[in-house]
Amino acid sequence: MKLQIPEEETTYLLVDGENIDATLGLSVLQRRPEPDERPRWDRVRDYVAENNPGQTKGLFFLNATAHMPMTFVQALLAMDYQPIPLASEGDEKVVDVGIQRTLEAISQRGEGHVVLVSHDGDFEPQLRTLLQNGHHVAVVGFEEFLSGELRSLEDHGLKVIDLEREIHAFNTPLPRIRVIDLQTYNPDTYI
Repeated sequence: MKLQIPEEETTYLLVDGENIDATLGLSVLQRRPEPDERPRWDRVRDYVAENNPGQTKGLFFLNATAHMPMTFVQALLAMDYQPIPLASEGDEKVVDVGIQRTLEAISQRGEGHVVLVSHDGDFEPQLRTLLQNGHHVAVVGFEEFLSGELRSLEDHGLKVIDLEREIHAFNTPLPRIRVIDLQTYNPDTYI
């Protein structure tokens, strides 16, 4: 009799780099981020690997319609991400469509945890389906910029993880205004 060895669980880390970059530049910094102000994607992957069971499969979605950012692609490969450079001749949001299709495919497989790095409410239907089907699902980003559609899924089990505060994905503190718990408030920080 042959013993059946259970397959190792997989956590899929899907990164919407466009969304994070736009939010960082437009909403947090109010300017184009300098290279040293961008997230350290290796820290994001390490955090997900350390806090989820089984193997972590990092998928980084890129819009390669205009050009292929080869230097960045090589850096992603070195950090053990699978770059997904998508292109289209139409005007679709290639990164969003690629992530939506991937979330649907994971749901159809019936297994796997999902960590999505994005603020975008366009992924709400796919994440809702994953949650309804019993998947563990988390969203990583800046909490204050998370779309209302995604925020509404917290009542259904969605975990929200802050890119800066919980993952520590940046080398220097970002100029963010956030709610401070009164118990931890230290006035010396502000005077």
